[in-house]
Amino acid sequence: MPNKAQSGHQYLSADHAKSTETDQEWDQDNQQWWDWYMSLAENETDENKEPLIELPEPISHPLPDPAALVDELSQPFSLSPAQIESFRCNGFIKLKSVLSPGALTQLRGELAAMFEQESEQLGSRFGSLEMMWEQNQIVRAFVFSTRLARLAAELLGVAAVRLYHDNGLSKQPGCGRTPWHYDDHHFPIATHNVCTVWIPVQEIPAAMGPLGFAKGMDVLELVKDIPFNKFDTSYDRRISARLRDHDVEVDSSPFELGEVSFHHNLNFHTAGPNRTTTPRMVLATTYFEDGASVIDAPHMVNGDWRRFMPGIEAGQVIDTPLNPVLFRK
Repeated sequence: MPNKAQSGHQYLSADHAKSTETDQEWDQDNQQWWDWYMSLAENETDENKEPLIELPEPISHPLPDPAALVDELSQPFSLSPAQIESFRCNGFIKLKSVLSPGALTQLRGELAAMFEQESEQLGSRFGSLEMMWEQNQIVRAFVFSTRLARLAAELLGVAAVRLYHDNGLSKQPGCGRTPWHYDDHHFPIATHNVCTVWIPVQEIPAAMGPLGFAKGMDVLELVKDIPFNKFDTSYDRRISARLRDHDVEVDSSPFELGEVSFHHNLNFHTAGPNRTTTPRMVLATTYFEDGASVIDAPHMVNGDWRRFMPGIEAGQVIDTPLNPVLFRK
């Protein structure tokens, strides 16, 4: 059932709320964008929710020394032809043991400290931090990881990838679903050679809300006639019904520690609610093919894109100090 306690209206600026279109650029910050976007997901009513599941604190593994961390994040991770084909067919792939428990313990500590500064405001929200690599050297090491950027380039089949931006994401205890969406709708980048690596910094059991990926690069064709609605949960509800009616397989399996996913910007995905007492913390980093431009008409669903690509206007090639090439063959 839809959550009738809130709607997209209350999160939009006055100009956006009075318009029925999405062609205006977003005029607030990235956290406000997420507050609005999460309001578009259909959720259970409060009376139907089960109590939160008590989970122990994630295990703290021994931290790597700085040289070992640099070495881990720079060494190639071998992909098989079958894995590359799976990504290009399904639009996503989950890879086990990409990162060590110690490295993820260190990253979790950094993310937790940054989110702690926002804890009074977060409550049960979907917390978002971005461009963290500018202030934090540990986060920078992961965001600039040659291992991860190379994986993105090999999966996409491109010679070089640039950074769009990082996201620290904390789905707080009690936070609801993430609506069905595809990232090409969000990213103002004029290429389909874009993918995001999603790095959980703890195990993600089903109750914590792992990403759920609709299998198949053709899913967009199946749902492209469904109009996006910025005011309510109708888009999310209709996408879910269409996928169900056409028996589209959804992989929403738990994530092991060290397991990461890469998803293409045309892949439809969602995430369940966090029905545990532990924040679901993730580092997500998006890569795009070198040489791409900004789309001709950025809009509100693109969020605070000028923060991520400063000084670039619509239609221009993306080449700024905040969008460096992170891997080139």
